[in-house]
Amino acid sequence: MAFMEKPPAGKVLLDDTVPLTAQIEASQSLHSHTIVRRYSDFDLLNNSLQISALSLPLPPKKLIGNMEREFIAERQKGLQAYLDVITTHHILSNCELVKKFLDPNSYSVNYTEIALQHVSMFFRSEPKWEVVEPLKDIGWRIRKKYFLMKIKNQPKERLVLSWADLGPDKYLSDRDLQYAVKLLSSCSHPYIYKITFATANESSALVIRPFSEKGTLKDLIYKAKPKDPFLKKYCNPKKIQGLELQQIKTYGRQILEVLKFLHEKGFPYGHLHSANVMLDGDTCKLLDLENSLLGLPSFYRSYFSQFRKINTLEGVDVHCFGHLLYEMTYGRPPDTIPVESFPPAPSVFVVSVLESILTCEALKNGMPAVSRLLQMPLFSDVLLTNSEKPQFKIPTKLKEALKISKECIEKRLTEEQKLIHQHRRLTRAQSHHGSEEEKKKRKILARKKSKRSANESGEEHSAKYSNSNNSAGSGASSPLTSPSSPTPPSTAGKFKNHHSIYLFYIVFFIPLCPSVVDVIPKDD
Repeated sequence: MAFMEKPPAGKVLLDDTVPLTAQIEASQSLHSHTIVRRYSDFDLLNNSLQISALSLPLPPKKLIGNMEREFIAERQKGLQAYLDVITTHHILSNCELVKKFLDPNSYSVNYTEIALQHVSMFFRSEPKWEVVEPLKDIGWRIRKKYFLMKIKNQPKERLVLSWADLGPDKYLSDRDLQYAVKLLSSCSHPYIYKITFATANESSALVIRPFSEKGTLKDLIYKAKPKDPFLKKYCNPKKIQGLELQQIKTYGRQILEVLKFLHEKGFPYGHLHSANVMLDGDTCKLLDLENSLLGLPSFYRSYFSQFRKINTLEGVDVHCFGHLLYEMTYGRPPDTIPVESFPPAPSVFVVSVLESILTCEALKNGMPAVSRLLQMPLFSDVLLTNSEKPQFKIPTKLKEALKISKECIEKRLTEEQKLIHQHRRLTRAQSHHGSEEEKKKRKILARKKSKRSANESGEEHSAKYSNSNNSAGSGASSPLTSPSSPTPPSTAGKFKNHHSIYLFYIVFFIPLCPSVVDVIPKDD
């Protein structure tokens, strides 16, 4: 996961009395929890993740001497590094294997079985369809499953059925949701992938589309086979190579045109990424329009939720377009967001668009409008040859419901961004006041105050002793005062300041616990 700042790493704590047990402190949406794992659990997870072809730094096994304290400390560091890698990798941190490892209680449901139950019920009412095979793990979502389909009287034609559970941003009423999902099949646009059939109920939705052997734009960039698992296709491509300049210009213009169309219709999207763009010849066509209706979280939510200026679905679409354009240009996603410098690109016009979306300045000022991007030199001279007239009639009543739903989605995003902002401020404060430099400053300040207090106490004692002697020598006469001996200043304020320093220390340092893993929210 690459954010404006890299999220704090996960912390592995090894109990010396049980050397192969790891207590992992992790965070789901800023809430920390602890789980207990053995080294064999790490080993099992690592074997399962080998499909990604990534080189993961799991510490090697050791049969002799694994009870020694030094070995336990060394293994703790190794498992810490391993956990850091998998939880800061955007695709790995989203996958079911990692989420179940970190939070098994929240991911105990078998969604494949639930999907099969719903699909079976669907076939009872629609007997003309037939399942060819399940398409296991071709997507990144845990609660979305895919099946290769065919029509019984057209056995050569292949289709894809996708089933998805409802997400946390589902704000439409059940009635409006069912109507809106069914309406998707009537949408006709040259850059939207055709939906053959769509239906929804109070808990999930089912959509059928034609199957494309060419696959998605992401498959083209990564030279992947559409039916392969998501981890295998996209985690570690054998060859990293961007697209040709003309492809970047044409595909980019087509995607911006369909985003503009949806924005004008008041239809929320928010789910743009290269695996949601189907290729049909030289034409890009948008997928998964139903995602926003179902309330599913975006693939890039962990990125744009860090930046409070990206607080509308239009802004989310533009930010996601920046990720997609970077991927088309360089053949891989950006290492970090914001991007400080861009590698050489096929055109300076590509970099100018990327700078307007992915740089620190752009993220502070807000995203440009789609209409502005269309006017930039990279896209303004692209000729679109498709003459198909877009059609998507949304009734007035449903438009109003979609508007309210969009506002609720944006409100929840804003609240999440506020929480993240507060959490990061507290983390920075804890990090600052826990640094060695700050500790030294406080020690020096404490010594100075202690020395000053001791000196003032000594002066006060000397003054009292002198006054006592004078009083004894002069009987009942008044004590003498010397103009050169000032009255000792009150130390009440000093002790008050002194206590406030240590109160500050208590507030900020008692909560200082091991860092947490900022993984993708579990509401996917």
